[in-house]
Amino acid sequence: MQELFDGLTLYHGSYCEVKQPDLQQGAKYKDFGQGFYLTSSREQAESFIRTSVKKAALSGRVDEKQNFGFISVFRFSTNEALNIWTYPDADIEWLHCVVGHRRKNTFSEIVNEMKKYDIIAGKIANDNTNATIAAYMALAYGQIGTKPADDMCISLLLPERLKDQFCFRTDAALKSVKFVGSEKIWL
Repeated sequence: MQELFDGLTLYHGSYCEVKQPDLQQGAKYKDFGQGFYLTSSREQAESFIRTSVKKAALSGRVDEKQNFGFISVFRFSTNEALNIWTYPDADIEWLHCVVGHRRKNTFSEIVNEMKKYDIIAGKIANDNTNATIAAYMALAYGQIGTKPADDMCISLLLPERLKDQFCFRTDAALKSVKFVGSEKIWL
């Protein structure tokens, strides 16, 4: 898991260039809750563009024929005391946090605990893992939160292959990233 440090380059893949992130634009039921998501993996950011363009076309924000997106590049710098929580591994605690944020009224105590953090960092549940997490939430491996269900889900995720993500959840957190440029990516 990549740690945040001064000067770290972070990427955001989207249907549009993002120069000034807006916390209100972020979906509420994402892995670490509502916020602005970045990754240290340019490849991961680029892979998200196709999904972002499809969602934007379905909601009418872009023309359905749009065949490009953008990677917006940011530089992290700690300019004030930020409250940061990091999940170093895709383990049971990470799984419960992701599911709690994705599914209302599940693992509420974890979701409430995470509200005090400006930034939450951990592995990204990407397109390759969404089906596994959806099956977990649909009780395919047993009751959510039980050891057998947790163990089965984690084993299927192949956590060692997952990239990182950083959810910037507060205005203070957003002040720690500076837009440095973008690149148009053709799909």
